[in-house]
Amino acid sequence: MQVVVPFAGRTPKSRLEPVLSLEERRALARAMLADVCGAVVATGNSPTILATAPLSAATRRELEAATGGEYAVEVDDRPLSPAVNALLEVSAESVAIVMTDLALATPGALEELFDASGDVVIAPGRGGGTNAMVVRHPAFRVDYHGASYLDHRQGARAVGASLETVDSFRLATDIDEPEDLVEVWLHSDSRSKATLEAQGFHLETTEGRVRLARD
Repeated sequence: MQVVVPFAGRTPKSRLEPVLSLEERRALARAMLADVCGAVVATGNSPTILATAPLSAATRRELEAATGGEYAVEVDDRPLSPAVNALLEVSAESVAIVMTDLALATPGALEELFDASGDVVIAPGRGGGTNAMVVRHPAFRVDYHGASYLDHRQGARAVGASLETVDSFRLATDIDEPEDLVEVWLHSDSRSKATLEAQGFHLETTEGRVRLARD
């Protein structure tokens, strides 16, 4: 199985701009990429990083520490859907696509995804997105715009592909908004959490939900 991890490292995670500077977002994006790729390697697979630009030296150092060098890089500056579809068109094996911002992903959660039967296997995200998937049908193509989970279900039916959905808290939790950061703190012991700690965040308990606050 080819495992693809898309990565945009130059201006990542723009929706975190209210709480993180550009350099801080880049540091968190590197840490999440390393965490996801390290989890992929622990399943016995080697990730292919689908990057919009060549990886920085800092990114390569984090990946080396997380994976022992067990990764490859494909550079494609096109939007996500055409870049992934270009890989699907030429792949002779099943392809898993795992988003970079799944900071809670564990080897066990990924193995559940990889081992699920179905021509198309989807781990949906909150709000209708597609956080991870496996494609085994040669005619299936991705479309990550809008409510992509629904679009991918329809796309599978259109090409006659069998479909399975994986219900996974760890794969459903993507780190997009400031309120998502607390999930990294609560549910992981990772480079991503260490990065947030280094950036001055701490857990704050309120009368409602806990949240991250900054000194």
